[in-house]
Amino acid sequence: MNLTNAFLYKMKDNIIRWWRYTWIRNAFRDVKYGVKNTFNWLPVIWKDRDYDQHYIYSVLVHKLEKQAIFIHHNGNHVDAKRDAEKMMLCARLARMQQDEMYVDEYRDTFELKCEFVPTDETKQWFTMETEIVSENFIDYFAKYQRQYRLLDKMGLDKDEIARQIGYKNQKRSRKLLFKILEENIERWWD
Repeated sequence: MNLTNAFLYKMKDNIIRWWRYTWIRNAFRDVKYGVKNTFNWLPVIWKDRDYDQHYIYSVLVHKLEKQAIFIHHNGNHVDAKRDAEKMMLCARLARMQQDEMYVDEYRDTFELKCEFVPTDETKQWFTMETEIVSENFIDYFAKYQRQYRLLDKMGLDKDEIARQIGYKNQKRSRKLLFKILEENIERWWD
């Protein structure tokens, strides 16, 4: 009989430990959060595709904005507000990468006329010829004077200088985004 009581006591102790230290204790909370999270991420997942970096940035933007709001309101460390600001900065930089802001800024400085010209008599093959109809490179170069001076010394035409400035700015923005993430990401989640 004594052995049976010891066994039952041990069994009861094991059940109590199992209840305390397993997922069952938090199952309702986890399911509730999981359903809420599913609906929160559904628009991002629905639009996701596997063929472009645009969609990687959309996931990153969504996560950073969500995390920044959480840390801003519930942060339990000294630099919570500053960390939230850095996350929102990273989200803005990621959105700039996603939208290719600097490349589009360059494209807004001129207007092209495009024409498809047949390359043979059968008119099955065409080549596209472009001509700049109007341009406003002066204002664009005034905005990026330092970069313009460096590229102008290379003897490039205005269109190529503007294109180089746009692509270099896009690259610098991407490097800044990942540098901030690299320096801060491990601290943000603590």
